[in-house]
Amino acid sequence: MVRAGGDQSIPRPATVWVRPTNPFARLDHSSLRSTPDLLGRLQRFTNTLKQSPPPAGSRASAVLVPIFDGPSGPEVVLTRRSKALTNHKGEVSFPGGRVDEGESFVQAAIREAYEEINLDPSHVQVIGEMSALSTYVSNSHIVPVLAYLETPPSMSAVNAEVDRVFSVALADLVRDDTYVEEHWGTPPNQYQIHFFHLDDETVWGATGKMLHQLINIAVLKEWA
Repeated sequence: MVRAGGDQSIPRPATVWVRPTNPFARLDHSSLRSTPDLLGRLQRFTNTLKQSPPPAGSRASAVLVPIFDGPSGPEVVLTRRSKALTNHKGEVSFPGGRVDEGESFVQAAIREAYEEINLDPSHVQVIGEMSALSTYVSNSHIVPVLAYLETPPSMSAVNAEVDRVFSVALADLVRDDTYVEEHWGTPPNQYQIHFFHLDDETVWGATGKMLHQLINIAVLKEWA
């Protein structure tokens, strides 16, 4: 039984296979409860990452993945996009957007976080980048920028694109009632979708992929 999640309308296709077990269940979750351990693993990953270039014709975008030390370990800051938007309305995401001309992915991520949630750039300690991913709906090439915040940010939206700002403990994302892996369609056109069902929100899509990547970095032995 999964948690309630949010009220989003998930566009599932006719053919869906749901993984019957939680792949994170038997792994060591200690780094998801220790901020220093997590930051060390993230730093080792980013130091060895070979970032893929944006595909021709794609829109360069960046998001900030803000991490801070909460009561039960590391937490990430998330936003819920306004339902008035054209694309991805009402979906949970990290603060971010398009890369302006002359900007780096890191600069764009920090700027967008300031514009959307009033996150002071001087409080952002950049760790590095995670592997980029592409979206089909918006034709975006998105680079997730990992950052550490020494103090929790103000959870208030200051941008019309954002309805809500909140945080979630990383350890909660691997709970059996939270993480669900689905496979949409049939081979060779089958897609792996990562869902995180919270008490009042559902995280999936590109943000779900980013969280899945973040958790894998945290729990896989190669980054210990």
